[in-house]
Amino acid sequence: MKHQPMRKISALSLFLIGILSTLWFAISTPIFASGVESGFLITGRLFDPQGQPIVAAEISAHIPDEEEAIAEAESQRDGSWVLALDHVPEEVSVHIHRYHFVDQVIELDAADLARLQETSILRIAELSLEREVTAGFWIATAIFITLLLLIAFEKLHSTTAALLGASAVLLVSALGTAFAPSMYILNFERALTYINWEVIFLVMAMMIVVAVIEETGIFQWTAFQAYRLSRGRSWVLVLILMAVTAVASALLDNFTTMLLMTPISLQIGLALGINPLALIIPEVLASNVGGISTLIGTPTNILIGAYAGIGFNDFLVNQTIGVVIALAAMGAYVIWHYRKEWAKVSGGVSETLYEKLKEHGRIRNPNALKKSLVVFVFILIGFVVGERIHVVPAVPAIIGATVLLIWLKPDIHLMIKAVDWTTLVFFMALFMVVGAVQEVGLIALVATGISQVVGENLGLAIFVIVIGVGSLSTVVANIPLAASMLPVVEFLSGSIPGASSKVLYYALSMGAAMGGNGFLIGGEANLVTAGITAQAGSPISFKEFLKVGLPITYITLFIGYLWLMIRFGAF
Repeated sequence: MKHQPMRKISALSLFLIGILSTLWFAISTPIFASGVESGFLITGRLFDPQGQPIVAAEISAHIPDEEEAIAEAESQRDGSWVLALDHVPEEVSVHIHRYHFVDQVIELDAADLARLQETSILRIAELSLEREVTAGFWIATAIFITLLLLIAFEKLHSTTAALLGASAVLLVSALGTAFAPSMYILNFERALTYINWEVIFLVMAMMIVVAVIEETGIFQWTAFQAYRLSRGRSWVLVLILMAVTAVASALLDNFTTMLLMTPISLQIGLALGINPLALIIPEVLASNVGGISTLIGTPTNILIGAYAGIGFNDFLVNQTIGVVIALAAMGAYVIWHYRKEWAKVSGGVSETLYEKLKEHGRIRNPNALKKSLVVFVFILIGFVVGERIHVVPAVPAIIGATVLLIWLKPDIHLMIKAVDWTTLVFFMALFMVVGAVQEVGLIALVATGISQVVGENLGLAIFVIVIGVGSLSTVVANIPLAASMLPVVEFLSGSIPGASSKVLYYALSMGAAMGGNGFLIGGEANLVTAGITAQAGSPISFKEFLKVGLPITYITLFIGYLWLMIRFGAF
């Protein structure tokens, strides 16, 4: 036992030496490796017709009458490529090949070769490759449309449909490589590059955090306080519940919020003697709109934020006022639409319901709640501060979730089960399918079409994105719609004067989320809520949701459009 401290010190020393050695190797290797490059270099950059860099193009240098290339390279994320030659031939040509683009051959003349010989480097002018519409284009388009239809008409679960789409893309590509090269779409390695892992880890971490907080009973306590404040007046109660749902959706996410609020609202509605859907439908509408104001409030915002580099602060500053105005207009419409339901309740607190909510509304674990709130506040601070030091939101979310698991020591198996892996798999498969249509050029075609319609008119572009995407989002699930529109918005943001402020990404955020209120199939929160109410014997019919959802959709869409026009000076 006497030598145990020395052993610990020795072990620690070896551990530190190992880390330092690894860091030295990692840092020094690129430095030393940079000097190894020798010979003659031919460089260039590749872009598509929309001005976007072309990744993974195959570039090779060839000598006439020789089949094998004397140098090969692949274009990088910024479209750049470098060919390294050990000598300068008398004649050489550069061949560029990329699936879904027309092949190009560059013949280097005597002046080019002389410059290469003299300076050891030859920079070729930036090249724009022309798109090629192949059989793979039509197959990928058909797969994508079929996926949207399967989700819209609920023929398959959204995750199953997305997996089917991804499998079809990979199967066709495998067969295409072997039998008909024109059928090729993309391979598995390329498909993986389209998965946004930042989104996956952010959603997973926040699900763990919510699962821990849920165990404390805070949501049941909130429902009791809402009923107490309303004093039994149902129209006041629905406004309070909508406000609670909107705030919770902004801080957590909308479908998790509805998972927690729906059972409580069912209980309150039935006890009051009114249709519980008069409380629940307004809540789900508020959850879709309220979540727009923060990065983590809706799945579509998480996608947009990760893609465009829009942080927690950005959503909060640029969208909150518009969201609050939209929620106020929504509340006024809800009070008018359900006026007959409110008339059924004369007012006054029901002692039976009050005692029942009070009993269920006790905080089950105050100590765990305090710790959870402390960690949650630090996660939010991490979101805000992280933007300034270039730390993506997934990092504070993962750290916060881990701290909660260590500090509170909940059943780890229950916490991992609480993660909605179905949704995460849906995201991953969806990214692959959207990547496929982006790969073959469908997204570029749509972007070009919209660009021709809006020209350089920023106000018209905002209108088309907010109202157009919002209208599509009523019938197409907003997550795949938003994911497929991101490259379109990226192109428009680079081609329309004034759009560099990322206003079109905010337009997409508002259009996708607010449009999800139109039809029952428009958003994840809608479907989650419908499933819970159906199991409880109070199903939400398509028609019933449409009567209140569609008018509110266009009221809020126009408010969102006007707010963005004011906020970004587009008038």
